[in-house]
Amino acid sequence: MNTLNQVLETALTLPDEQQEMLITILKRRHDESRRVQIAVDAQQSLTDFREGKFEAQSANDAIAELKCSLDDLV
Repeated sequence: MNTLNQVLETALTLPDEQQEMLITILKRRHDESRRVQIAVDAQQSLTDFREGKFEAQSANDAIAELKCSLDDLV
């Protein structure tokens, strides 16, 4: 298996145009992979909610809870 350093060294041997293409391809694939993961997570959250694992709450309560959790990170 190639190490990250080996892959980078190989990529740097490509002509500039191909390096740009590689960057674009990697970004698009990464973005698509992330979108798929977000969709899977959202579907699981909906399933959990329908199974009663979460309680419904108002938007204001959800926002307040998110603000508190952000404050805890700082």
